[in-house]
Amino acid sequence: MSMGSTGEGLGRRDLIKRSAALGLITVPTMSFLSACASGGAENSTKGPAKAAVTKENPFGVAKGGKLDVVVFKGGFGDDYAKAWEAAFDKKWGTTSSHLGTQEITAKLQPRFNGGNPPDVVDDSGAQQIKLDVLAKGDQLADLTAVLDSPSLDDPTKKVRDTLVEGAYEQGLQGGKFVVLKYVYAVFGFWYSGKLFKEKGWAPPKTWDEFLAVCAKAKEAGIGGLAHQGKFPYYINVVIMDLIAKKGGLDAMKAIDNLEPNAFEGNPAALAAVEAVYEVVEKGLLMPGTNGLTHTESQTAWNQYKAAFIPSGSWLENEQLKQTPEDFDMKFLPMPLLADSKLPFEAIRAGVDEPFIVPEKAANKAAGFEFLRSMLSREWSTIFAQQANSLTVVKDGVDPSVKLRPGTQSAVEALKAAGGNTFSYRYPDWYSEMDTEIQNASNELMAQRIQPKEWIKRAQAAVNKAAQDPNAKNNKRS
Repeated sequence: MSMGSTGEGLGRRDLIKRSAALGLITVPTMSFLSACASGGAENSTKGPAKAAVTKENPFGVAKGGKLDVVVFKGGFGDDYAKAWEAAFDKKWGTTSSHLGTQEITAKLQPRFNGGNPPDVVDDSGAQQIKLDVLAKGDQLADLTAVLDSPSLDDPTKKVRDTLVEGAYEQGLQGGKFVVLKYVYAVFGFWYSGKLFKEKGWAPPKTWDEFLAVCAKAKEAGIGGLAHQGKFPYYINVVIMDLIAKKGGLDAMKAIDNLEPNAFEGNPAALAAVEAVYEVVEKGLLMPGTNGLTHTESQTAWNQYKAAFIPSGSWLENEQLKQTPEDFDMKFLPMPLLADSKLPFEAIRAGVDEPFIVPEKAANKAAGFEFLRSMLSREWSTIFAQQANSLTVVKDGVDPSVKLRPGTQSAVEALKAAGGNTFSYRYPDWYSEMDTEIQNASNELMAQRIQPKEWIKRAQAAVNKAAQDPNAKNNKRS
């Protein structure tokens, strides 16, 4: 098995989501321990005194409290969070502590176990603490109150009415809204507009056209498809998108609902895996891509060593430093297999970057208010500027903000898709199943197993997940 015990590759998309930057600032936990130990009646609760609940202060945030924020510092960096914290401290008189890190589990597991978690966590990246695990341990605060609070942009509206479709459903664990997924991302292939123009290649709309461009690239001494070999999360995007587009939404739901024929006996699934395997068999992969990390393969693609790479729309920000000025990054929906039920324009679009307020947070009121502020147009625009990505706030980016080519291309693809967007739930609901399917894809891309064996392994992972007593609470209709 190529994954180390570090949890690499276990991370679903967000996993690796982004992640070039390793930024480690340690926040001493001493302040917590001393706060707990200093005794005295006024100190017997961990949280600050609460202020009166008003329309402007729906959670009763106390002025002058402390706010402890930990964010995953990956492809989005963490400058956006620092800007948010400064704005929050200014408004509420709080003192924020900030940690940007990729070592979410290492830094936070001991704090969750010790009952002194931070107030707000962006629980993301390869080393995220699995959301289904936190939910089962009752470690996540129910965030329904945030959804039902007045929007900062228009107090006559509830926050929930200002969010894109899917923001609510994709934050559910066992039927409870406990995760705010903040980034609105699209998934598919990416290519260089400059390279395609120079070579006279048309962006493919069918899988056959895709293979033909890959073959032309190979003739020109360029790889066809690069993928992030050490993180099979990404090639799974290709396989699972092909299944959804060929088999339609029912094929996707069968997988999320752990049906006994989710993979085995599903012709769309076999066709998808065989299509991806054809790229391998025909030698159309960028040489060496199976052994590369996400940033290594993406950088080779930025150097015009491959025509296509699969990823989500965080790719542009993650690759800012490696992308040539005139690269002209473009998004491409997954090309269609024959007899597909969904149109070419259909794309996986989903919310990601999970923010949580721990159930045992010392300052839960401020944590809730922080999330409400994140769902304002002002903070959403800060994120778009700092992280080159869209948020779950509908029309949440001020029109005066000029977007980079890749992000602009993603916005246009979303418009073209209209109602034809889809998104899988199983990676959040069943993290172990997700990992097992990724491992099968890793074997497939290395030609150690054939498509029929991949189907067998994927179905075994589904059948195993179906034994989980919690599975009955996770159904999609």
